[in-house]
Amino acid sequence: MPHPLPVVISLGGSLVVPPTGINTEFLQSFHHLILKYLKKGRRFILIVGGGSTARVYMHAAKEVAPLQPDDMDWLGIHATRINGHLLRTVFRSVAHKVMVKDPTRRLPWTEGVLIAAGWKPGWSTDYVAVRMARLYGAKEVINLTNIERVYSKDPAKFEDARPYDSITWKDFRAIVGDVWKPGSNAPFDPVASRLAHQSKMKVVIAKGTDFMNLQHILDEKPFVGTTIE
Repeated sequence: MPHPLPVVISLGGSLVVPPTGINTEFLQSFHHLILKYLKKGRRFILIVGGGSTARVYMHAAKEVAPLQPDDMDWLGIHATRINGHLLRTVFRSVAHKVMVKDPTRRLPWTEGVLIAAGWKPGWSTDYVAVRMARLYGAKEVINLTNIERVYSKDPAKFEDARPYDSITWKDFRAIVGDVWKPGSNAPFDPVASRLAHQSKMKVVIAKGTDFMNLQHILDEKPFVGTTIE
């Protein structure tokens, strides 16, 4: 009997490791929710970002010596991998034993959860999420982050920033641009956006700490967030 198509979640690293340290309360609630849906027959691919772990290392290196973009990316990639190992440990009883580092290589995955992290310089874990979705046949990526919706510009800086419930890839890419910068904090990274656009993939962006809202997304009920397609 074929497995159901997986739910692909790009988990913002700032949710797992905010500036205050590892958020165990978030991990407990997220763990509980995923287990609940596994019992309903769902399967999940979870890709985690670097969060404050990445930024601490980048800032430390910058204080000592000039940094090349590749060096910054590799620090970020290894930060995603330690966060990924944390997630794999949390989900050990239901997760595939190997954390994915190469999203082009399909694994014989039979468990409920598959964990992935950063791959190569030049893009974020959002790109890995789109590659994993393509590899395993999913048509949608849920991007959980620290913002409720996509805005026309940074709402922390501009009072007239306009929120979007839905937006086309063309209009979204006009906001985020086409160039990836290590350590940048776009709602969905530009390189990942290009691939998702080309792949005709839907991306949902929502606040990761609102677990009731995440349940609405998973249950295909009305939710607060932005749909890009």
